[in-house]
Amino acid sequence: MVESNDKDGAKVYEMIIKQIIQDLQLSPSIKNMKVFVDPKEVVFIMAVKMDKTSTNIKLNEVANVTYEKEEDKTTIKILDENYLPNILKLLWGEFSRDQLYQPDRYTILLDGDESFLKDLTVFSPKKNLKVRVIDAIFRILPEGFRVVRELSKDDIVAIVSTDEMIKDDWILKCQKYVKELED
Repeated sequence: MVESNDKDGAKVYEMIIKQIIQDLQLSPSIKNMKVFVDPKEVVFIMAVKMDKTSTNIKLNEVANVTYEKEEDKTTIKILDENYLPNILKLLWGEFSRDQLYQPDRYTILLDGDESFLKDLTVFSPKKNLKVRVIDAIFRILPEGFRVVRELSKDDIVAIVSTDEMIKDDWILKCQKYVKELED
């Protein structure tokens, strides 16, 4: 799993990686990974192939969105409160807080016809998994490796990291890992 010219260091890194992936409960969500560590060149390269995730969750799947023409108001009735923080965050991004009226925990009122909101994505499993994988990678990175370049593509999260300037051949090696994981 870990490629390195330091065999003992590679074994240690394998243990660290396995422990962090297990602690963050990412094992079922990772299909494959490639890691390169070179303590002499001071470089760390990691590419992780994420497993397929379920589809995005739209607002109309977790809430009823209705427009009442007589009152010129859109009502959002929350059906699954697990998504309430996501819904509020997205709505606060679209509207100012004073445009939202929340008479109770499960009801949000907006002036006008905002029924288009029913198609708003309130949760993206793929994006969520990617954030969790990036978090894991940053926990795995060697201490002091502050120079990071992300080379992610589709379902593959990939980074090159060092405490110096990133060399072109490291980028090529990371791109090679990405290509191998794509196949």
